[in-house]
Amino acid sequence: QVQLVESGGGSVQAGGSLRLSCAAPGNTYRVCMAWFRQTPGKEREGVARIYITTGTATYADSVKGRFTISRDNAKKMLYLEMNNLKPEDTAMYYCAAGKSTFCLLRTDLFDYWGQGTQVTVSS
Repeated sequence: QVQLVESGGGSVQAGGSLRLSCAAPGNTYRVCMAWFRQTPGKEREGVARIYITTGTATYADSVKGRFTISRDNAKKMLYLEMNNLKPEDTAMYYCAAGKSTFCLLRTDLFDYWGQGTQVTVSS
């Protein structure tokens, strides 16, 4: 079972920044990678996704202008730069990789997941 590994979570004050990283094993075939987040009692929601080959990215409205998704194909890494963090960004953040060409922020389109990294933003 392919396992993605996230890192970089932590606790910050509102207005602060964090950078999340996700390592993908060398044998992970993927077309699309994304970041999702989840809070207790709520469904997992898409934050940002990126096509591996072209680097084309899209974002949830709630994070546009504040978060940036990027990838380093040579290192097989995915990143999420988060700026101007808000308390409502507090969640467990998950990295995901998918083989489907339908690179949408839907959990059913992704084949591999990480264990998650916690982000906590205090006011």
